[in-house]
Amino acid sequence: MKDLMGLMSKAKEMQARMAELQEEVEAMEVAGASGGGLVSVTLSGKGDLKGLSIDPSLMKEGEGEILEDLIVAAHADARMKLETAMAEKTQSMTAGLGLPPGMGGGKFPFG
Repeated sequence: MKDLMGLMSKAKEMQARMAELQEEVEAMEVAGASGGGLVSVTLSGKGDLKGLSIDPSLMKEGEGEILEDLIVAAHADARMKLETAMAEKTQSMTAGLGLPPGMGGGKFPFG
């Protein structure tokens, strides 16, 4: 019975930490870039596109396809940084909870 109470306590602690983590992630913003910084995007913690910056040198006739590719690449860069930041926050928040391997260090399905 003592083990069950300890497990329940850890579950409540983890639930509180996960709620805190979700709030932190929602408030987070990350930037990604491509083309040596010619294109950059900013994503919210939920992955929503919050900003887009394009160097004027890319806005030439006939450069549309290159620009499209750079925007996609910048978004992918920002998304990777967001996922890395979320995994790091999750790992640091769940450290010491005694979770089985594979739990607590992965991605969360936000949004």
